[in-house]
Amino acid sequence: MAAFVFKRLAEMIPVLFIISFIVFALVFVAGNPVALMLPEDASQEDIDQLTASLGLDQPFLVQYGKYLLNLIQGDFGESFRYNTSALPLVLERLPATLELAVAALVLAVAMAIPLGVWSATKQHSPVDLLAAGGSVIGKAMPNFWLGIMLILIFSVMLGWFPVSGRGTLGHLVLPAMTLATGIAAEITRLLRSSMIEILNQDYIRTARSKGIREGMVVYKHAFRNSLIPLVTIVALQTSTVVGGTLITETVFSWPGLGQLLIQAVHTRDMAIVQACVFVIAILVIFMNLVADVLYRLLDPRIKYE
Repeated sequence: MAAFVFKRLAEMIPVLFIISFIVFALVFVAGNPVALMLPEDASQEDIDQLTASLGLDQPFLVQYGKYLLNLIQGDFGESFRYNTSALPLVLERLPATLELAVAALVLAVAMAIPLGVWSATKQHSPVDLLAAGGSVIGKAMPNFWLGIMLILIFSVMLGWFPVSGRGTLGHLVLPAMTLATGIAAEITRLLRSSMIEILNQDYIRTARSKGIREGMVVYKHAFRNSLIPLVTIVALQTSTVVGGTLITETVFSWPGLGQLLIQAVHTRDMAIVQACVFVIAILVIFMNLVADVLYRLLDPRIKYE
């Protein structure tokens, strides 16, 4: 296990290198941010001078080499909007995003497991049709639209929860529900398929023929063996959660990475953009590593070379 974890950590290095190149190339193509850093009436001489001082007049490979050297030292540059180093600012916003992402995943799993199991054990029943229809609708609804509807109903009309911001449990409910709905729909659908396949296995029929209670058959034998696909689904949904926070945090004015990144893109604050993308990439890669480790803990038969 230790050797496998070390190998996966080593594999992160070339992945992050590729990500760094792609992000820098996109930033390079986006253009010179100097126009946003100077007043509109700035002279061409001032523009050229600031461009040269930032090294933006140098060839692409030279700029990338300096960027990569600074990146190795943990320096993503300085945000011209906030006039501070980009990485500490991103790490300051990270806990808010993690709080929202974890809450959304927990809520999604809490909704999806009973729905998926119930739907699998009641095939073609009204419950199954309702769960399947709810999964389709939940997956189809855009996050920004769902968030606005939840604000309209539960904040404006009913006054149950705050409209925006962060600080109390009430502030967390609506954005977490917005993120969790689409994820729960996906997990429910895939868990239902996995459970149906497992319930048709020979060892399940054998357990039933021995007179074991149906609840024990479903939850101890069938559901336990569907945990590996469930872990896979949740791990794959990590990128969906992180991506969903970009829009959800903007809708609810949640002070996390998503809101910071959207603002940085609008203002071409490329140091912030690069730092945000890197932190998000590391989070996704780490969650995939956690999923691989959980496979081994859930099923000792799985061997890692």
